[in-house]
Amino acid sequence: MKYLFLFCFLIFNIHQIDAQQLLWENIAPGIWKGTVGEAEVYNLLTAADSKPNIPAISRLGQATFPIEKAEIKAKILDGNTLLQLPLEREEQVFGFGLNFKTIHQRGRIMRLHVDHYGGQDNGRTHAPVPFYVTSSGYGVFINSSRYLDVYAGTGSRLDSKNPAEALDRNTNSDWTASPYSDAIEILVPANGVEVYIFAGPSMLEAVQRFNLFNGGGPIPPRWGLGFTQRVHRLFDQDQVLAEVDEFEEKGYPLDFIGLEPGWQSKSYPNTFAWDESRFPEPEKLIQKLKEKHISLNLWINPYVSPEASFYEKLKPYYGSHTVWAGAVPDLSIPEAQKIYWESFKKDHVLPGVGGYKIDEVDGYDRWLWPDVAQFPSGLAAEQLRQTYGLLVQKQSSKLFREQNRRTYGLVRASNGGGVSFPYVIYNDYYDHRDFITAMINSGFSGLLWTPEARASKTSEEWLRRFQTVVFSPMAMINAWASGTKPWSYPEVATEIKDMALLRMKMMPYWYSSFALYHFEGIPPFRAMQLEKGFVLNNERQTNATSNLEDNPYQEAIKKELNDQYMAGPSLLVAPIFAGEEVRKVVLPKGKWYDFYTGEYVGNGEVITINARLDQIPVFVKDGGIVPLMEPMLHAPGKNQPYDLKILHYGESPGQFTLYDDDGISYDYENGHYSWREINVTRESNGKWKGSISAVYAEKPNNVGKVTWVFMSEKENQNPLK
Repeated sequence: MKYLFLFCFLIFNIHQIDAQQLLWENIAPGIWKGTVGEAEVYNLLTAADSKPNIPAISRLGQATFPIEKAEIKAKILDGNTLLQLPLEREEQVFGFGLNFKTIHQRGRIMRLHVDHYGGQDNGRTHAPVPFYVTSSGYGVFINSSRYLDVYAGTGSRLDSKNPAEALDRNTNSDWTASPYSDAIEILVPANGVEVYIFAGPSMLEAVQRFNLFNGGGPIPPRWGLGFTQRVHRLFDQDQVLAEVDEFEEKGYPLDFIGLEPGWQSKSYPNTFAWDESRFPEPEKLIQKLKEKHISLNLWINPYVSPEASFYEKLKPYYGSHTVWAGAVPDLSIPEAQKIYWESFKKDHVLPGVGGYKIDEVDGYDRWLWPDVAQFPSGLAAEQLRQTYGLLVQKQSSKLFREQNRRTYGLVRASNGGGVSFPYVIYNDYYDHRDFITAMINSGFSGLLWTPEARASKTSEEWLRRFQTVVFSPMAMINAWASGTKPWSYPEVATEIKDMALLRMKMMPYWYSSFALYHFEGIPPFRAMQLEKGFVLNNERQTNATSNLEDNPYQEAIKKELNDQYMAGPSLLVAPIFAGEEVRKVVLPKGKWYDFYTGEYVGNGEVITINARLDQIPVFVKDGGIVPLMEPMLHAPGKNQPYDLKILHYGESPGQFTLYDDDGISYDYENGHYSWREINVTRESNGKWKGSISAVYAEKPNNVGKVTWVFMSEKENQNPLK
């Protein structure tokens, strides 16, 4: 009897040790931090070191904890933390980083692991952000720099309050290979973790709180929202200038040009030093480009050649394994950072380089350091794998911040915490449809993604890819390997040029949209699910290609809308893909109008549109306002004035907040910026009238003449031409 009592006592206490209470703290309006066990000191937020924008979060208002705290459970077992978060029966789940094929994440199993995307949405991707948001209007962030195993409503627990029903497959047609699950379960390989809850009440507001908690999105320099062209990897100084001149001569806009690895004296691994044979006078090149209103972007990956000038000095800070025979600096160590970035500052940033394209900080496993690698900081190899993209973004952008000069670049990996960094993710994958799905998903996770244009098999494909580039975070032509230029297909050259000039016309709209990302946390490119009034029937549909001999557990799949998205405050973009003659568009509730003509197209319904070669389908919500400027071949420079043409759509009054600053510096962080209220109202005589508010003294004011176009008036058909 005594031994039985002792056994029961031990079992009881082991259970008490395993079951942990999350300790919750309200750290900002609508944001709570929960801690369980001994959370690791190094995590995504410490790596990114972004500063929450508390005043902006406060403007979203107070909110109550969005779910029952008791329903969020944790256990620590065998050095792992097991998290369990509730799901309602019809609750939908979005996020978990940069997925390329799926919008809905409920019912999926993922290992969140920074890697080059390999064609499957399995968690191994360029930015596996451990943040999700649900249709119930709240978000959850797991602040860990470890590989996380996620079971997003897949595990049916025996002790569930709402257990899966046992059905007889022999007789019940409702039987499914994926029984109902009422929880998201996450395995964290650590003895504790931080969990953050972001209230809504809407999904968009939850995303806003997440973005603002991570510092808000970046405001690129104006030139960053123009076009970039990347030249062949072995181009020399004269060829770069000739490329720039060709854009100018042919009348195609260009704002920054990218050099691939050949600008360096040695690459793979890298010296980070100019090749003297191809670039004998880099400072003169930078100055000549500046005179032509062109910024220069340099390709790098972080791995150090033995011939780099600082190789020996940095030796105490290398990891145990190399990448392409290049040493891997432990950039979590301040001393390593100082040595590593010193030459970048001296040789690149101070002479005037505008930014970097940071390659190969993602994967594959056979390229990057293995998980058995050791680093002098003592951090695990997987922790540096999960955060290396954050570290290089943070540290490289700091070089420009020290010069009070904004940058806008490209990176191959990011993660939670990196919302504020002025970088856009890209990769070597090239499926056009999946590129659009990735851009849609990016808005759930505080990311920017570019559906760049490279080679194309046909002129139509080139045009369709170019059109989506125009309506994306970075208008990038990355065709250095194929040599494809905007004008390479004469049969669509006119349409390409018109689209390129449209991007430039829309600069005030794009710039203001990014300002909203920074100051309010609203993603400039985002899923339809974040748009008010959007409804999509999510019933399961039969997979007509199902073959039960090949897969006896094949079942129906949920409908997904992964090929249309919102851009800025008012625009719905529905790309056409090569070969399509028609497509369907799902309109949210409310009246919507054609972007090009102002004609009414529908209200909360599914419409079918015919493809046009000269247009990417775009629709504007009722009352929408789109400020345009005259098209320039280069974005407006510092304090350069521009005239406005303001378009109003529909039958309702409209409002738009126009953002302005000097276009290149960080002075806006000290209040040197202006918001101008644009309003369109209907007068008593039925005529529309527009107004724009004045600018306070000593605030930026780059707006010149203002004209108005009311698209509902028939005589204003297609003023975008």
